[in-house]
Amino acid sequence: MPAPLTLLPAIDLMDGQAVQLVQGEAGTARRFGEPLEAAARWREAGAAWLHVVDLDAAFGRGDNAAVAAAIVAESGLAVELSGGLRDDAALERALATGCARVSLGTAAIERPDWCATVLARHGAAVAISLDVREGRVAGRGWTTRGEPVDEAVDRLTLAGCRRFIVTDIARDGVLEGPNLALLRQVCARTGAAVIASGGVTTLDDVVALAGLTDEGLEGAIIGTALYVGTLDLAEALRAARGG
Repeated sequence: MPAPLTLLPAIDLMDGQAVQLVQGEAGTARRFGEPLEAAARWREAGAAWLHVVDLDAAFGRGDNAAVAAAIVAESGLAVELSGGLRDDAALERALATGCARVSLGTAAIERPDWCATVLARHGAAVAISLDVREGRVAGRGWTTRGEPVDEAVDRLTLAGCRRFIVTDIARDGVLEGPNLALLRQVCARTGAAVIASGGVTTLDDVVALAGLTDEGLEGAIIGTALYVGTLDLAEALRAARGG
């Protein structure tokens, strides 16, 4: 029997604050206050994981490394860190926080040999983010266009990726539901675990995603819906467990 769907509340960091973007566009940030307060709120609701993204690092205009490290140290939750992890120094700083795992995005497109080395060295501590726009993966804060998603999945599976985070950029932050077809497409192409991101809005969305666990879907990242109140995390966690 498939395991319950794991839900990962998102904390996206910009200028030291928790924000949410619309379709990854830098000028669309809606601010939601102190990141540590958000982490405490999701912990109290029953979360076991957080997905933390350093947007400033992803866009190449500074970083929120100290804030991310504080979330890892103080939240009491397993943390998945991403954003701007494109070389050994940035990767080692992220891993040194004690986070449960990191996620590579742009590096998987621009530095495939380095990415393969990292996967071989760190195994399940490294996930690969596939941010998809019109069937192709994107990088550098979703501003560049790379290879078709099927080619990326094949290449990275062969390189040893054990977990993909799949985002439909068009669904991100717009509260229109996840792209189930894209998730099925990736699940069918790899034996790696898959985490959904982008568009999760309602309990019905969570139930629909939970229905994909037997196809290889492991979890779902939820951002905007939690901050604007279209989805209650405690209720979503119950739905993810089949309640």
